[in-house]
Amino acid sequence: MNTATRDFIESHLKDDVRQLALQKFPNDVDKTLVLNQIEARRLLSKKVPSWASNPDLLFPRHLSIEQCSSELTAKYKSSIIEGGDTFVDLTGGLGVDSYFLSEKFKTSYYVENQKELCDLAEHNFAVLGRKITVVNSDAETFLSKNQTFDLIFIDPARRDIYNRKMVSLHDCSPDVVDLQNILLKNAKNALIKASPMLDISLITNELQNISEIHIVSVKNECKEVLVLLRPDYDGEIMIHCINLRQDLQDLQDNSPKVNNLSVISTEAQHSEDPSAARAFAAGEKILFKFKQNDESVAIPTFATTIKKYLYEPNASIMKSGAFKLISQRFGIDKLHVNSHLYTSDNLIPDFPGRVFEVVGCAPFSKKIKKELLNDITEASVATRNFPLTANELRKTLNLKESDENFVFGTTITGEKKVVIYCKKV
Repeated sequence: MNTATRDFIESHLKDDVRQLALQKFPNDVDKTLVLNQIEARRLLSKKVPSWASNPDLLFPRHLSIEQCSSELTAKYKSSIIEGGDTFVDLTGGLGVDSYFLSEKFKTSYYVENQKELCDLAEHNFAVLGRKITVVNSDAETFLSKNQTFDLIFIDPARRDIYNRKMVSLHDCSPDVVDLQNILLKNAKNALIKASPMLDISLITNELQNISEIHIVSVKNECKEVLVLLRPDYDGEIMIHCINLRQDLQDLQDNSPKVNNLSVISTEAQHSEDPSAARAFAAGEKILFKFKQNDESVAIPTFATTIKKYLYEPNASIMKSGAFKLISQRFGIDKLHVNSHLYTSDNLIPDFPGRVFEVVGCAPFSKKIKKELLNDITEASVATRNFPLTANELRKTLNLKESDENFVFGTTITGEKKVVIYCKKV
C-alpha cells in the first residue's frame, strides 16, 4: 500500500463506501484497496478496535472479518491458558487469536490454507511487532510433521461452501472429532473454539479428555464455546460460565478492567463449598463455574408464588444448562422445572444474570392488560416456557419496546400461565 492510498483511506474513513465508489480516484490511489480497507476497518472497529485504528494494517474480505474473534474474547482465551515454549494456531484466519495467544509463548506458528490470508498475516504481525511464523498449509498436513507444542489452538470453520452455518463438530472444517487423537498426541493442551450454537452435551459426547469448557458471553450474548483438552485427563469436566461486561471501546482506552481479565483469585472461588463458591466478579468479568456432574445431583426448590425478586440467569449459564444448580447455589426458588426463572423474598446482589423487582403478577387471560398493565404502554417483553412468543405477547398486550418496564410471560408450578410485571434492579 503506497502512501497516497494510505492517506486517502485515513481521510475518508467516515465516508459512505457506496457513494465513495462512484467517485473518481487520484491516479496513484488504489480504488479497490481503498474501498475494501474502509469497509473492513469499519467492521473491525467494533470487534478489534486496536487493529482497526492502526493505519498500517491490511485486512481481507468481509467473511474472514465476520468470523474472527473479537479482541475481548481473544484476550479472554489468553487469560485461561498457560504459557510455554511453543504454540500453533491451526486455523489462523485474520490472526486475532494467534496474536493474543502468542504473547505467552517463546515460539508461535500461524497456519492457514488461504495464501491471501497468510500474506496479510505476515504483513500485519510485522507491523504489530510480533514474531509469529506464518505457514501456508492445512491443519492436517501441518500436524502430520509430528511436531509437539505446549498449546494447539483450532477454530474450525462453521460455514460450508454454500455459506450455511454449521453446528455439528463433524460438519466443521477441519473435523476436530477426527483430529482429536493427533491433537492430543502433539500437544500438552489443545484449545478448540466451537460454535455458540453447539449443545454442550454434543461436545462432551464427541470429544475426549475434556478438562474444561468455557462458555463465553459478551454483555449477555453468547459468543464462543471453548473446549480445553489435555492428554490422559479423565477427571470431571469443569464448566466455566463467563459474562464479559466491558464495552469494546474500553479496549482502545487501555482500561485496566480489560487488561486484567485473568484476575479472579479469591479463596472462595476455589472452594468446593457451594455456600462459599457461587459466582465471582472481578472488574467487569462475571464467573459461575461448576463440575459437570454438579447439575445432575443438584436439588432445586420450587416456588408456589412469585416473591419480591425475579432472576434470569445470564446467557452463558442458560447455555450450560445449570438450571437446578442455580436454585441450590443461591437459595432461590425455581418457578417451574422448564421455565428457568427464579424468585426470592431477599435480594441476591451477586446473582450472575438480570435481577428484577416484581411490581405485580396475574394469571394470563383476556383481562391481563386491564388487571396488571392498564397504565403501561411500553415494556421489554420476554417469554419463558409460555404458549406465546415474545412478539405475540407484546401484540396481545399492545406494548411498545422499552427498557423502562419488563414483562415476562411464563409458567409456574401447577402449570399455571402467568404474566409478571417488574422493574430492573
